[in-house]
Amino acid sequence: MAYDEVLAKRIKERLEPEGVVAKQMFSGLAFLFRGNALANLYDEGLMVRVGKDRTGEALTRPGATPVVMRGQGTARLGPAGRGIP
Repeated sequence: MAYDEVLAKRIKERLEPEGVVAKQMFSGLAFLFRGNALANLYDEGLMVRVGKDRTGEALTRPGATPVVMRGQGTARLGPAGRGIP
């Protein structure tokens, strides 16, 4: 896998109890809630849907950069999950 498997395990442990499902997709590992993608872990880091109203806050995290996807608020967190609490 091209993504960080240790980080994938951390994310799964944290989100699976909330009903989030991990699925191989988009050359990485997508995290889906009720069939909707909320994050994608891939070789360049973790891309997360945060919503338009929280994009500014997400971009204050170390290593975060904006991603433009059909007007949705999305942020890319840096390699190895920098900026992930």
